[in-house]
Amino acid sequence: MTILTGFTAGLSLITLSELGDKTFFIGAILSMKHPRRWVFLGVTAALFLMTILSVLLGQIATLLPRHYVQALVITLFLGCGIKLLYDASRLSAPMGLSGEQEEALEAIEQREQGVVRWTIGSVLIEAFSLTFVAEWGDRTQLATMTLAAAHHPVGVVAGATLGHAVCAAIAVACGKLIAGRISERLLAGLGGTLFILFGLIAAWDMA
Repeated sequence: MTILTGFTAGLSLITLSELGDKTFFIGAILSMKHPRRWVFLGVTAALFLMTILSVLLGQIATLLPRHYVQALVITLFLGCGIKLLYDASRLSAPMGLSGEQEEALEAIEQREQGVVRWTIGSVLIEAFSLTFVAEWGDRTQLATMTLAAAHHPVGVVAGATLGHAVCAAIAVACGKLIAGRISERLLAGLGGTLFILFGLIAAWDMA
């Protein structure tokens, strides 16, 4: 797999998966309370570190025989895709992401209890830590690990990092404006379709 293929896969899958995710709303809500540039820096630093860790975990899988790795990649992509499409079919309200937004707000409120004075350092730490914890075990982490097992790791790191940065920039700049205008059903459906597409491509390469 070439670096460009890994970059394209990482950029497209991570951007679509991250938009409207819990970490998206963490960035959006924090930017309403604190200077945007420090929130953006803390969020993107956490996502970059998580991307590196996820790619390293994905590379560990490549130590297994190639046919086992390919089968695992296909299973994970198709499984995530089916799960997202199933979730999309069960969503009754077509607009809004109140569940993810409420979870993000609750996490921030718990973290900020008792804090009366904010410095640049404390804003960076809050944005970094909240984002890192929220991203751990998330579907974008699983997607990054799976991509790293199937594509060039450098390309995946570059593409996923850019995808995370784009979503963080959108969240910090105008997350409040678009929060209620994003269709969770549509995003889940598009994400599920993309996961399945990558699974089918992996299955084609294995054949």
